[in-house]
Amino acid sequence: MKLREILVGLEGLKVRGDLEVEINNLDKDSRNIKQGDLFIAIKGFSTDGHEYIETAITQGAKAIMLEEGVSVELIKKLPKEVTVIVAKDTRYALAICSCNFYANPSRRFKLIGVTGTKGKTTTTFMIKKILEKAGKKVGLIGTIATYIGDEKLEDSDRTTPESNKLQQIFAKMADAGCEAVVMEVSSQSLKLHRVAGSEFDIGVFTNFSKDHISEKEHPDMEDYFNSKVELFKMCKTAFINADDYHVAKLPKLVPNCTITTYGIDNFCNMLAKDITITNSYVDFKVKLGMRNERIKTGIPGRFSVYNSLAAICIAEKLGATIDQIKEALEEVRVPGRSELVNNSKELTIMIDYAHSPESLENILNAVKSYTRGRVISVFGCGGDRDTSKRPIMGEISGRIADFTIITSDNPRTEEPQKIVEQIEEGIKKTKGKYTVIVDRIEAIKEAIKMADKKDIILLAGKGHEPYQEINGVKHSFDERIIVNDIIENKI
Repeated sequence: MKLREILVGLEGLKVRGDLEVEINNLDKDSRNIKQGDLFIAIKGFSTDGHEYIETAITQGAKAIMLEEGVSVELIKKLPKEVTVIVAKDTRYALAICSCNFYANPSRRFKLIGVTGTKGKTTTTFMIKKILEKAGKKVGLIGTIATYIGDEKLEDSDRTTPESNKLQQIFAKMADAGCEAVVMEVSSQSLKLHRVAGSEFDIGVFTNFSKDHISEKEHPDMEDYFNSKVELFKMCKTAFINADDYHVAKLPKLVPNCTITTYGIDNFCNMLAKDITITNSYVDFKVKLGMRNERIKTGIPGRFSVYNSLAAICIAEKLGATIDQIKEALEEVRVPGRSELVNNSKELTIMIDYAHSPESLENILNAVKSYTRGRVISVFGCGGDRDTSKRPIMGEISGRIADFTIITSDNPRTEEPQKIVEQIEEGIKKTKGKYTVIVDRIEAIKEAIKMADKKDIILLAGKGHEPYQEINGVKHSFDERIIVNDIIENKI
């Protein structure tokens, strides 16, 4: 594709060189640049792509895009045969260039974006399952993995891929005949323009609560919320949670988006009633068409009602029948979300991705409501993330669980002992019984040792993740395997 065609839609560019040059590929990572490519330099959190321009040129880049503010001397040093473009924001430019390079693939299917603090993953899986029951081929992009139908393309290393990778995935899905693509859209991806240029048909806002406040994410809750709002400036239609105070403000903020509400407690367009929650499912009544229908889903907890309502709204919008909706929601399962681990001791052991104060409180309250014995909570907090939530989560577990084992999560570059001490500050404010076992395997061992068949062990925080990240290295750590290895005395 000619460079001129790749740059369509970008304003205020400054150019030196030939715009008719043929470009084979584009990337922001100089290590991926080959002969005839466009290298887009981005200032990252830990590295600055401008430092790798020479590397990109050595590897064959025909064109270089820089961000405004780079020195004129740097540009003068670049070879004359290399086209140089200066853009106001190279992150945004990468997204737009990627849309152009892959021929705007999001126009070839219905694109559904789901954002919110919690529930994104489960809601996307529910939507995918219903639409597939309705006979559609569906792509899914999210925290766990990327799928085309039943085929898993790859496991995910982030909720929303970088813009050039995202458009490449979209193109693959469009070429495979996907009629709909449902994706998790993180606040970070919106803030960093990863989805810029994508043409969303439908947006969902599940809920909003404290999370992702750190130097590398959002400076405060206002920035976090405003980043999520950006999705709905890109949507024609949206479905939002009427019971969430923050989310309910959305109609005034995006007047050009047609918004439908769902909920349990407040007036809304789709209301759930007569809710029953057990340890293996939740069911409720909702009006579909002219009738009140009973909906059942095998993911327990009040939050599953909200996720189901969001999925039902979209399914109705895209033409699914009542029977297709009911069948899909009863069958759907999501890795690492309220996932029960089968084991030879027949203990009730649940893995859940809960890693924020509200998600931990929700899952603990959910299991507390139906557990005959004790709730044994095993959790930690991730390193290099919002430190303020650590004592809050300690206090929540101390208040709700019958026994808490504070342990390590993904410490990343932080010292695990420091993280657990911050969690412990919160649990000390309660009368909750607890112990601290920093080694997560030893913590799980202790929980299994103390539990009987009436109890439930909640392993919170890691969910679907098959690894534990320590000092930049991801070590194999699949809690489903670890639980059974402990029980079978293999560890």
